Amino acid sequence: MSTASYTVVGMTCGHCVNAVTEEVSAVPGVQTVDVDLESGGLTVSSEAPVDDAAVRAAVEEAGYSLAG
Repeated sequence: MSTASYTVVGMTCGHCVNAVTEEVSAVPGVQTVDVDLESGGLTVSSEAPVDDAAVRAAVEEAGYSLAG
């Protein structure tokens, strides 16, 4: 099991969390997605390491960006 953590910038509500969760869940190999609205934390779990660029693209597709 591989886990990666990111910080999402721009989320303000539960809809934001749902949008990010839905888009990141569609990234190939992703098994679970945990998004924390208050901290902006995004934790992605998968069997093998997930491509950071794919996660970034999914977050951007949802209308947000990753810090850093």
